[in-house]
Amino acid sequence: MTDKHTHVVVIGGGYAGVIAANHLRLDPTVAVTLINPRPVFVERIRLHQLVTGSDDAVVDYADVLGTDVRLVVDSAERIDAAARTVALASGEAIGYDYLIYAVGSTGAVLGVPGAAEFAYPVSEFEHGEPLRAAVAGIRRGEPVTVVGAGPTGIEMAAELAEEGHAVTLVCGGVLGPYLSGPGRASVARTLRRLGVTVLAEPKVAEVRRDAVTLSDGHALPSAVTIWTAGFGVPDLAARSGLTTDAIGRLLTDETLTSVDDPRIVAAGDASAPSDAPLRMSCQAAIPLGAQAANTVLSRIAGTEPATVNQAFTGQCISLGRRAATIQLAHLDDRVLPLYLGGRLAAGIKEAVCKGTISFLSKEARTPGSYFWLKGGNRARRVAAAAVTAPAS
Repeated sequence: MTDKHTHVVVIGGGYAGVIAANHLRLDPTVAVTLINPRPVFVERIRLHQLVTGSDDAVVDYADVLGTDVRLVVDSAERIDAAARTVALASGEAIGYDYLIYAVGSTGAVLGVPGAAEFAYPVSEFEHGEPLRAAVAGIRRGEPVTVVGAGPTGIEMAAELAEEGHAVTLVCGGVLGPYLSGPGRASVARTLRRLGVTVLAEPKVAEVRRDAVTLSDGHALPSAVTIWTAGFGVPDLAARSGLTTDAIGRLLTDETLTSVDDPRIVAAGDASAPSDAPLRMSCQAAIPLGAQAANTVLSRIAGTEPATVNQAFTGQCISLGRRAATIQLAHLDDRVLPLYLGGRLAAGIKEAVCKGTISFLSKEARTPGSYFWLKGGNRARRVAAAAVTAPAS
């Protein structure tokens, strides 16, 4: 048996954290502990399916995590960088030699009057069952309002409409802000076919138990109101005294290393390389997790870590179970005026969802097998070059 000389703790068992934990096992002398508040891996890209019952949105960690990774089901309350320990909600503390911060993202604070009381968020696994029960408790044809027209809002609206619900999607601006004009038109056509009413410009001014008041004064009857507008990140880094960006992502250099501590490395939605973070998505999180692991392995080996190098291909949006829109993009994430739609796109979207789990599972069995698309950093590095990171 190989002696374990270095202990690496990974906080967060999502896409970035799991790939990082698995990838660290390239060095057989590294002991890996993964801290996560849930005992199962959550497929966040399937949460809208959890609501309608077409998928349970969870995978056993035994299927995606290396057998020699220690899983601690608990919540991290504070990182003590000086002592190199993580305090847990249970009262225990775990020491580390290196730490990978991969806590992911959360829904935005529901600041609109009445939203916290009467709207259902859908950004976390724990939101799924209450929302599913609420939807199951209304009759078909009763009005459902979805607030927010990013991918989550679009997917939620389409999924419910396909189930026969009368859905209004309140965009508060542009439908699918990331999409190109042709891609947006494709989404709008499918939503129209499904019977979704799309309100582009008005914003939500107030949420009541049975209605939504818009900024133009109109009131929409709403038996269930679902809030998908905006994302934030956990405040663990800020609570721990680490330097963050404006919304709380851990601020790092281009090797994903914290500007405060060379033994803390970040990945996924809660990382901000050079204060120019990548778009929140599992498409970004998985390569970032692998690169964060490589940075730690380089530091253990005494070599210079590589800088972030990954590319995007676009965005996949499911529109019920029988259609989708695949927005294509340049490698640096600028959208192209090209998309795929319909049943073909639905098949691709499902293949992508299954492929993310396949990547994690294969890396669990064979560390180092995961590879990612590179070469898309030009635009992001131009943005990063304009930012002066705080001194460590």
